Amino acid sequence: MADKPLMVLWTDGAPVYVEALAAAGLDDRLRLEGVDRADTPSAAQKAEAEMMLAWGAPAGLLAEMPKLRWVQTTTAGVESWLGRPDLSDALLLSAAKGVHRVQMPENILAALFHATKPIAAAAIDQQTATWTRRVAVPLAGKTLGILGLGTIGAELARKARALELRVVGVRRSPGSVEHVDAVYGPQETDRMLGEADFVLNLLPVTPDTRDFMNADRFAAMRPGAWFLNFGRGATVVDADLIAAVTGGVIAGAVLDVFRTEPLPRDDPFWTTPGISVWPHVGGLHPDRDAIVADLVVENTARFLDGRPLLHQVDRARGY
Repeated sequence: MADKPLMVLWTDGAPVYVEALAAAGLDDRLRLEGVDRADTPSAAQKAEAEMMLAWGAPAGLLAEMPKLRWVQTTTAGVESWLGRPDLSDALLLSAAKGVHRVQMPENILAALFHATKPIAAAAIDQQTATWTRRVAVPLAGKTLGILGLGTIGAELARKARALELRVVGVRRSPGSVEHVDAVYGPQETDRMLGEADFVLNLLPVTPDTRDFMNADRFAAMRPGAWFLNFGRGATVVDADLIAAVTGGVIAGAVLDVFRTEPLPRDDPFWTTPGISVWPHVGGLHPDRDAIVADLVVENTARFLDGRPLLHQVDRARGY
């Protein structure tokens, strides 16, 4: 057993990953040890682990793991990992991209319906037995603009087409995307903002995207447009968004991600009319560990065989 490489599964769902790796026949090629997220790997685990599955890690811990060669994150965003001073250049880092294909687009569609249908108002009226008829705004014929047109955006575009939405987007890589009517480069961001009735932010946090949505870019949006943030909180200047909503520059916002999570009780987002706070539910799924486990199985096989990993992080780009 000791001659087999050790993989630490630092997650509350470790049994799901152990079962998936065993079903793939990989348990014969490595040792698997689970650690609850509330705990810390033991001294022996830190000394011996060559692979680790983790959501995050305390500062300095990676420096205590001399044999560690690969970290598979359980999240798609990796900014917290890339900002670590103990992340060595030699350590492979792969993100859990693609695991939000179903739940994220569905939750974004829910945000679109929240912005245009009187669902929330009807729920409030029911508490006081108040009968109020309201006119819902159709989505058909509207334009959805996506900042960060990647895997999730492409899947959302496919679903949005069925609702007769026009979809436009901004991405770094040129080329068309199926079900997207127009794909713009980063230099054309303001053009896209001016076309969209709903601006969806799916940007990761990088040096280029931090504070990306600021007063100037909110001013570039169409009057009456909505802003939806399912990317990262640090890509938005909070005060500028609040000013844009309260000043009538845009109609409102649905926010699923924030600079500080959980969102502090005294944060003005809670009480600003026109802003809806969702507690980072966009990527949650009742079987999320099983979905991530499929990726972990594939990447573990690749790592053991010396093949390139799926979704290995490009540190220069930040994702």
